[in-house]
Amino acid sequence: MSSSAPPATGPVSDVPTPVTATARRAKEAAAELAPLPRTARDAALLAVADALVARTGEIVAANGEDVARARAAGIPDSLVDRLTLTAERLAAIAADVRKVVGLPDPVGEVVRGSTLPNGLELRQVRVPLGVIGIIYEARPNVTVDAAALCLKSGNAVLLRGSSSAYASNTALVGVLRDAIAGAGLPADAVQLVPGESRDSVRELMRARGLVDVLIPRGGASLIRTVVEESTVPVIETGVGNCHVYVDEGADLGMAVDILVNSKAQRPSVCNSAETVLVHAGVADAFLPRALAALREAGVTVHGDEAWQRAGAGAEDSAGVEPATEEDWGTEYLSYDIAAAVVPSLDAAVAHIRQWSSGHTEAIVTRDAAAARRFTALVDSTAVIVNASTRFTDGGEFGFGAEIGISTQKLHARGPMGLPELTSTKYVVTGDGHTRS
Repeated sequence: MSSSAPPATGPVSDVPTPVTATARRAKEAAAELAPLPRTARDAALLAVADALVARTGEIVAANGEDVARARAAGIPDSLVDRLTLTAERLAAIAADVRKVVGLPDPVGEVVRGSTLPNGLELRQVRVPLGVIGIIYEARPNVTVDAAALCLKSGNAVLLRGSSSAYASNTALVGVLRDAIAGAGLPADAVQLVPGESRDSVRELMRARGLVDVLIPRGGASLIRTVVEESTVPVIETGVGNCHVYVDEGADLGMAVDILVNSKAQRPSVCNSAETVLVHAGVADAFLPRALAALREAGVTVHGDEAWQRAGAGAEDSAGVEPATEEDWGTEYLSYDIAAAVVPSLDAAVAHIRQWSSGHTEAIVTRDAAAARRFTALVDSTAVIVNASTRFTDGGEFGFGAEIGISTQKLHARGPMGLPELTSTKYVVTGDGHTRS
């Protein structure tokens, strides 16, 4: 977690506001929620899934207001699509909630335990974090995903989506609260942070003592703002300047397939590749094949001189955009990729160390020694050998679901499943023991 927060343990101010009042209710709900058995939490989640389907019309109507405002404001179609909810999408979201029900429950898991030489029994057990604040952009599906994961792990959740999805999120949270209350859980375990202005976000970020942790989900500027301005501990997620390195020992056909999948399978997500590095020993053979495949996938290459020469020499190529210093550090989230030729594996590692966001890096090689060296030298959340960067995902890793991908090193790193939404406490049992 971010270590920039001050050591205070109580609320910043005792003066009540709508945001702090919401956080206080969440804190009380978290205390009620934590001791409940898995059966109670799972029953509430099943009620949520049923309610999402039963009240689809109400949710879609509210979402239509947001979509209409977005279109009137000239928001790009790709962003409008992320904002849009349909009956089919709600059915899929409900199905995902049911999948969460089937996941192993982390709460109460004994991480380690022993009997000490003096006879004391020691157990370290998983417990909920408490109150989790989620700050996210215009993706109303996150409202349900985050609430489901937090409830499953015994946490209360404060949801602060973007103002562009306010009507959608209001409707969704209303459905969630009704469903969990009907199942016997405190309704205040799920709340929408009041207000549409940035003031409510700032207030949430300063609710230390009421909110236990904040998780930002969105673009680089959102995450940077939360990390730099919050006094509540933050789990930093998601910015992905990911690399694919094609080694001298690579199977070039495999390398082309992995590169195209890493970049073009879904370019708007954090685990898509943003830079390709190619060993000079295979550049002459690889670059023409890669350019043809990337062009067919609709990808624009921003390349160094070697890539530009290859682009100029290809009969059916539209050429390569000259790469700038800015390109090496850019998370495009689009059909664009930066590209360079490097003289060695160590040069590729040096480039990655300089420009990577620490998310995911992949090497394509048949040389086991090169793969071992790359995985040893590259310090990112995930280091992948001979596979697409798109596999860095909680579902693909078999975790069932994720709240985000942490790119920092404290508390959680990588895809954050249910265990990462818990902390631990020690339970010590004696029989009249006193310390001498």
